Amino acid sequence: MSKSLPYSMKDVHYDNAKFRQRSLIKVITQNILNSNIKRECTKCSTGRFLVLLMVFGVAYLMLTHASHIPSSDGNAKNVGTEEGKNFFTDGRGRFRRFWRKPPRLPPRLSPDEIVTRNKSIHNSDKIESGPDWKVRQQKVKEAFIHAWSGYRNYAMGYDELMPLSHRGVDGLGGLGATIVDALDTAMIMGVDEVVHEAGSWIEKHLPERIDGKGQVNLFETTIRVLGGLLSAYHLSGGEQGGNASTIGPKPAVYLDNARNLADRLLIAFTSSPSAIPFSDVVLRDRSAHPAPDGLSSTAEVSTLQLEFNYLSSLTGDPKYGLESMKVLEHLKTLTKVKGLVPIYINPQTGEFSGDNIRLGSRGDSYYEYLIKVWLQNRGSNLTYLYNMYEESMKGVKELLVRKSVPNGLVFVGELPYGPEGAFSPKMDHLVCFLPGTLALGATKGIVKEKAMRENLLNFEDLQNLKLAEDLAKTCFEMYSVTSTGLAPEIAYFKVEGQSEGGPGGGNKNSKYVDDIIIKPADRHNLLRPETVESLFVLFRITEDPKYREWGWEIFEAFEKYTKVDSGGYTSLDDVTVLPPQKRQDGDLLFG
Repeated sequence: MSKSLPYSMKDVHYDNAKFRQRSLIKVITQNILNSNIKRECTKCSTGRFLVLLMVFGVAYLMLTHASHIPSSDGNAKNVGTEEGKNFFTDGRGRFRRFWRKPPRLPPRLSPDEIVTRNKSIHNSDKIESGPDWKVRQQKVKEAFIHAWSGYRNYAMGYDELMPLSHRGVDGLGGLGATIVDALDTAMIMGVDEVVHEAGSWIEKHLPERIDGKGQVNLFETTIRVLGGLLSAYHLSGGEQGGNASTIGPKPAVYLDNARNLADRLLIAFTSSPSAIPFSDVVLRDRSAHPAPDGLSSTAEVSTLQLEFNYLSSLTGDPKYGLESMKVLEHLKTLTKVKGLVPIYINPQTGEFSGDNIRLGSRGDSYYEYLIKVWLQNRGSNLTYLYNMYEESMKGVKELLVRKSVPNGLVFVGELPYGPEGAFSPKMDHLVCFLPGTLALGATKGIVKEKAMRENLLNFEDLQNLKLAEDLAKTCFEMYSVTSTGLAPEIAYFKVEGQSEGGPGGGNKNSKYVDDIIIKPADRHNLLRPETVESLFVLFRITEDPKYREWGWEIFEAFEKYTKVDSGGYTSLDDVTVLPPQKRQDGDLLFG
């Protein structure tokens, strides 16, 4: 008799709700701006709003921006900016410079400057021919402004907008998460009015909120608020010295708030008996405690390092980077399954808890940050991170990658009972971060054509790049198989010798309608950014225009079905039916 999958109600809540949502525009912006790649993007909302902002950010970047340019020696250079002053220990108490700024932070260049400095790619016929991308770019910008207008009119100062009920809620600790998380997107897009409004709010209200608020989640606060402040500091010209910003407050306002916040978050690391931080912090009294079940998410504790390292770089104070890097140094020592790790870890003991292995919620960004933190610090003594990444990707290919029947979509499943248990053909939308991560890891951000020409890719790199493209197609088909053209939160795949009953996505014209199963409990869409982010990265690395077209199709579906006339965007209850029912709540993810 087969036992049911070990998903607790807590897992279901976490998988489907706002706490694991990654801001679409933010992630997109962050990753897109994050790599040694050039940019163009799409998405926006605060549960939904932050995601939408992210989607708009990625979409917008996909349509215009470029990022770091690789030099002839294969190392990426920040165009138009000074090299970062990141510090890290060499094991003997000395500090070394990080080789460059975190991938999430783009060079401070206008779109015109970027085009001028990157002629080799921007003049390519295969990228610039076809539709009028400037028109499409403007539509993405308008979508961002629409999302912001709903938030400003009905929820200014709250973490999230509830777009259908026209009210704001504080679901992330009351630090005005949407404002901070959307600011760097507004800067990149050149939406000066939003930059001024958000910057002014941060200057007037955020300090007292950081000092006086109660419990916040370490992970969410780091990626949204701390990361947003650091991005704003960079994009406003803070590293150039003086008062570079002409819109909004002085750049120092963003850095001062970032430092104050990080000083309070550090207690999660320093009060834990192990190298694993507690999950929650009380800001006003600088205390920390574990989650009610005593466990931390593996993904959450390993997705803090880019921000804390960069803050050490800016302030010259190594404590932020040192505390956060202790987590990865400790994870290096733990036993793994071919590089794969369980999704829970105990901060009291520093040991993994349970056997559940997946690249969806609670597991995803562990793998993503291995390669990104290594890239952030290339040239230092962090080779172990690249080795951990390589080993984990081999484990993914050996244990988790399968093909669907009858049409052979490549997907990543789960091992809910560990390597000795049954394989589950379940794939969260969150797993769609992986195509972009694989592509970034394969070429280190260098355009594929250049990397091939200079013999920079080994067999493993080429294999990973092929897997990235196969998975990107699967992620896109998770959208195109539905009636709305929007992906469900979770999909199951038909595989040989194993059948998962259930309906398809509703689009009978899709070739893959028989490969993908969407169960009733999984049909909702939370405006997540992972697929669009990966499409952007693949477009920039492969220069294949299909990825930009796929991103545009997804953006149009968001516009058609999730837009709220009064401002903002909302998630959907069921992507398989027309017309889809809009949910009442908003979402940070689309921001």
